Amino acid sequence: MGLRALLAIARRPRGVALLARMAPWDQIARGLLTVGHYDDPQVSRSLGWDVDAVVARGRELRRAEGRP
Repeated sequence: MGLRALLAIARRPRGVALLARMAPWDQIARGLLTVGHYDDPQVSRSLGWDVDAVVARGRELRRAEGRP
């Protein structure tokens, strides 16, 4: 519940200004907001993480090992 409140504050311009006064909380909020962008397929692919390719490799490995 506390993290949700922190993220809600960090998403607003006035909240960003408030968090800027508290360096550790500001860093935590920015980090969490940044990690949230990794769910976007375009962002993850641009960083070298292709979900479909990972799943395909896993399935191929399971087939090669004779696992279901």
